Amino acid sequence: MGNRRRVAERRKTSPAVIGGMIAVVVVGAGAGAYALYGGGAAADDGTRASSDGKPEVKTGPLSATEVTTTARTFLTAWQSGKVPQAAAATDDPAAARALLTGYTKDARVKDVTLTPGARTGAKVPFDVKGTVSYKGTEKPLAYAGALTVVRRASDGKPLVDWHAAVVHPDLRDGDRLVTGEAGTPPVKALDRDGGELTRKKYASIGPILDGLREKYGKQAGGKAGIELRVVRGKTAKAKDLSDKTLLELSEGTPGTVKTTLDPALQTAAEKQVAQKARSSVAVVRVSTGEILAAANASPGFNTAFQGSLAPGSTMKVVTSSLLIEKGLASADKKHPCPKYFTYGHWKFQNDDKFEIKDGTFKASFARSCNTAFISQAPKLKDDDLTKQAQQVFGLGLNNWAIGVPSFDGAVPVQSAAQMGASLIGQGGVRMNPLNMASVSATVKGGTFRQPYLVSPDVDGRTLAKASRTMSAGTLSQLHELMAYTAAAGTAAEAMAGVGGDAGAKTGSAEVDGQKKPNGWFTAYRGDLAAAGVVQQGGHGGSTAGPIVAALLKAGG
Repeated sequence: MGNRRRVAERRKTSPAVIGGMIAVVVVGAGAGAYALYGGGAAADDGTRASSDGKPEVKTGPLSATEVTTTARTFLTAWQSGKVPQAAAATDDPAAARALLTGYTKDARVKDVTLTPGARTGAKVPFDVKGTVSYKGTEKPLAYAGALTVVRRASDGKPLVDWHAAVVHPDLRDGDRLVTGEAGTPPVKALDRDGGELTRKKYASIGPILDGLREKYGKQAGGKAGIELRVVRGKTAKAKDLSDKTLLELSEGTPGTVKTTLDPALQTAAEKQVAQKARSSVAVVRVSTGEILAAANASPGFNTAFQGSLAPGSTMKVVTSSLLIEKGLASADKKHPCPKYFTYGHWKFQNDDKFEIKDGTFKASFARSCNTAFISQAPKLKDDDLTKQAQQVFGLGLNNWAIGVPSFDGAVPVQSAAQMGASLIGQGGVRMNPLNMASVSATVKGGTFRQPYLVSPDVDGRTLAKASRTMSAGTLSQLHELMAYTAAAGTAAEAMAGVGGDAGAKTGSAEVDGQKKPNGWFTAYRGDLAAAGVVQQGGHGGSTAGPIVAALLKAGG
């Protein structure tokens, strides 16, 4: 190893030439410097023969040399255009070969230079520079990538852990990179006042713009340009991910699409999520369903519309409507809130194992008592909550048509302990901020109005409807529960200063593998309803609450 280190150090100032390209130099932490050479001495991989003459399979953590040597082999081959050799250095040669071949043939990327960075454990970052060329039009391409080295179980050989993201971070497995005339013309998206919505102006607007282009590009009157884009595979499309433009070689002529976004509220939403990592928020107009704002701290994915997360105790708004309708709870009547309640062989408890003795249902709702809800599970049918969510709140029917891809929530039929957990927004229940903003809007307005970003008048699409509404008595009690929670319950601190006819509900959702729960908050004030989530944030009242409250204030 000592000799090898010295050789690498001498060559660092005189890089080799590979296939007409200058090889780059890499510094691997703990392994000294090395250059991307096509040949040279291989490192000892530590494999030894066993007593019966068969090679022993090497196990255990990868060494620094194994990681850097494997990365060198793969990147050198890719840079040199030696696709079979690059693919062979991965743990999925067939998939790697197809995508790397397409990188040149379909994406039309040439003159590729790969510059690795410092290794961190088994991960090696690298910078990519190249040129995209199509019918005489060229444009430089540059982005940062990363690969991870793993040990193959069958023989212990270190290989690149193959995923499409190795080629480009925006790729999901099954996606392709394609350069050519865009299948869909670009769009110029406008806010409700006629101002242009751009990524530069609004940091998290990217996924919305991509969705608008995919939906309305052809019918908005634009003309396609030439671009490098991600073409989504079946798996990504199943998750409602849109094709994405990575590089525009020549501009098309955009068509115009008007949205319902309010520029002042969108600006405020962007500002709020920028201050809290992993946060997302959505705001809707109660009386119409118009989406006035949506923002995400992580701009690569529109969690506000497409997230699928357990909503925790914010789901108790829906559950409360069910219990009240069935005569199992009433705002001002006594209701049990014990420390523990066992259902389906699961022992449920409240936060900090509190209990409320001789308390009302309103007190249990305001303090977010889990056992107050789960204690009613034995009196419910397995599909009661599912039907309530679908028939009253329009959730989980997979028929929302907001104008861009969205997830409409899920409240699957479950039994035993999972059904009990669903009553408090755990189990199989999944929501996003738009879903939960809609829940508050339904309570405030008295009827479900499907949220939308583009008016249905633009394309004649049909908006989702709920099959029934709550009784006036149930609705009145929900208003009382949410108003009390905003004034004197777990939402009081966040809602301080939010005047007018306001109501709120907090939530915290436990997630396996997370030290902190996801914090949720849903609320209404006047004609506005909003909801937000801060993933791994903790209690909703102190994390998502201030974001939602600030937007309710900003909306007047």
